[in-house]
Amino acid sequence: MARDDRRRKPFGRDRASAAKLNASLRTVFPEEAIFRIDHYLGKEPVQNLLYFRFGNSFLEPIWNRNFVQSIQVTMAESFGIDGRGPLYEETGAIRDVVQNHALQIVACLAMEAPESGAASALRDARTRLLEAVEPADRASMVRGQFHGYRQVQGVSADSQVETFVAVRLTIASWRWAGVPFFIRAGKCLPVTATEVLVRLKPPPVAVFDRAALDPRNANQLRFRLGPDVATVLGVRSKVPGEEMAGRTAELLAASDVSVEMLPYERLLGDAIDGDPTLFATETAVEASWRAVDSLLEGHEPVLFYEPKTWGPPEANALVARDGGWHDPAARPAGAPLG
Repeated sequence: MARDDRRRKPFGRDRASAAKLNASLRTVFPEEAIFRIDHYLGKEPVQNLLYFRFGNSFLEPIWNRNFVQSIQVTMAESFGIDGRGPLYEETGAIRDVVQNHALQIVACLAMEAPESGAASALRDARTRLLEAVEPADRASMVRGQFHGYRQVQGVSADSQVETFVAVRLTIASWRWAGVPFFIRAGKCLPVTATEVLVRLKPPPVAVFDRAALDPRNANQLRFRLGPDVATVLGVRSKVPGEEMAGRTAELLAASDVSVEMLPYERLLGDAIDGDPTLFATETAVEASWRAVDSLLEGHEPVLFYEPKTWGPPEANALVARDGGWHDPAARPAGAPLG
């Protein structure tokens, strides 16, 4: 195992290096003794997302291409590189969070129901979903870099490393055929927040007002995964008065701002206990790299954006036909101030 690969985040640098690392590990350990950590799988809100999926029967009839317009995952950080210039120069946003954290969230959202709650069943279901993610197309990606990044110590004066990325993915399955999955992640954005927006299709006919047909006003489920936690249902309700006109309202389904077990605390404890549920398999790691490998090289120059904005404006074109980006607020609507 090359020293260069040992110090990298995430597991490997691309699919080929990840496969090489896996092969090296197999010469020493059996697969059941290998625990590949992605700390996002140890986060309580991500665990809740998975439970919400399969603990509620009302979701299943609508959780498919017939009712879902699109799904967005936004991982925003309001801070910059914070002294990690040399490391980030070797990583960039795609390797830093998309290949691992964001795709694990997508897997929890889109996987088929496991046969049981057993570790092997859950891991197999996540792996099958990741294997179904089609390799991303560079034409469906926008890379950005915030003004000032090149002045960070350890960063090249002409760096082309992305501090922002937005990408459109598709999943080759009966359930999700034709449904776009959008991932957006970046540094120096307006807020620090991770949110999922599941946007449902508008009603087929405008019975009362045409505003209901606008994808931006469609029913939606919003999962706030951090720094605070909320599950929110977006609905249309009537505006008080004589006119039959509607407005968008949000119903807070759940909110939790209690102290949770730290992800690494949970994962290291599980590893000591020999519980592999929250750890990635060899196949899953390589499948997630397969999804993004085509995005890693041969880039167009990065597009610049001002700090505290939502990245390059060109990223808006990716989701224009699907109602636009949902920009997380500093706090989710309806969440207690704690």
